[in-house]
Amino acid sequence: MLTPNVIEINAACTITALVHSPLFDLKKTYFMVAGIAGVNPMHATIGGVSFNRYTVQVALQYEFDAREIPANWSTGYFAQGSYAPGEYPQSIYGTEVFEFNEPLRQLAIGFAQKAKLNDSADAVAYRALYANNTAYHAATLAPSIVACDGATSDVYYSGTLLGEALGDYLTLVTNGTGVYCATAQEDNATAESILRAALYGLVDFSRIIVMRTFSDMDRPYSGESAVDNLLYSTQGAFLPAIANIYLAGIEVVKGILGEWDSKFEAGIPATNYIGDILGSLGGSPDFGLPSQFIGSQVHSKRSLHSRSMKAKRDRLPVMRIGRK
Repeated sequence: MLTPNVIEINAACTITALVHSPLFDLKKTYFMVAGIAGVNPMHATIGGVSFNRYTVQVALQYEFDAREIPANWSTGYFAQGSYAPGEYPQSIYGTEVFEFNEPLRQLAIGFAQKAKLNDSADAVAYRALYANNTAYHAATLAPSIVACDGATSDVYYSGTLLGEALGDYLTLVTNGTGVYCATAQEDNATAESILRAALYGLVDFSRIIVMRTFSDMDRPYSGESAVDNLLYSTQGAFLPAIANIYLAGIEVVKGILGEWDSKFEAGIPATNYIGDILGSLGGSPDFGLPSQFIGSQVHSKRSLHSRSMKAKRDRLPVMRIGRK
């Protein structure tokens, strides 16, 4: 199933309505969460396709305007409940990180690699502009299928500093195992809606595939401004990215249907942890610091506030579980 809605609130409302509809039995349904994305040129290129193991809600942080950050800070973004960039969040809401079925992802990648991806002359020319920075070698290559991870934010951001800061946060909360390459505006909201439905036995969380196709670079090439990259450059990848949702996605659909009776109806057993940062579906997350949060009491807003104020007075970090 494809989620077409843009931004988190729309995606959450749409998927919640779907999974609770009495018109469908979704217990054996495979969910293909697909859309276009910005791409980190360190790991992939425009026109390419990614499949996620992790999706991280990178906007769920504290933020200072960059003009007001301390002189020794590299960014104005830092984790909630922390006191500086690079510290693990001490205020956990539960939607920060989701991990998906790795064996299913690898099967989906194998199917998608059969696709002949769309491209354009403008995209080829724009990729070549990244050749003067060896760190961006992946950006100069032809579109391909890659395995990496996504950053969810309602803010449509662009620029090297923001890309690096939010990519660092993704790495932080996945204990260094996540690889930031794709931007998104919906994926954590979609995952949370499906997870809540899974808790009621309405769906199977292990049957989620997250696929993104790359319509634009998330940061400029050397010598280009972030403004030009976002607003004025002719990247030429929007239409190819739209086309590649179908071209790669249909191969996954055909692969699942072709082996439905022998393999996919019964489900693909996950060999890795799947679910949210709280272990809501069982098991122990292999990312973050879950032992601090799993099974912790959810406090009232008043007690949260008082604990937070005390922590600020004492200059000590506070562990909180936010109400949804």
